[in-house]
Amino acid sequence: MAPKKAFPLRIEPALWDALERCAAAEFRSVNAEIEVLLREALARRGVKVAPPEARPRGRPRKEEEK
Repeated sequence: MAPKKAFPLRIEPALWDALERCAAAEFRSVNAEIEVLLREALARRGVKVAPPEARPRGRPRKEEEK
């Protein structure tokens, strides 16, 4: 999986608070909520973005002993 791009984001406190509330309602992190909102906004503008890569869920499997 390719690493995600990191960058600093300056944001107004009131907007951050609203993002935190939305993220909590959807059981997401604020970062994930921002990604979802950006994807939705781009889709409304007709910009095609590749879907996010599926990430493995759950615990990693233990290697079996032989």
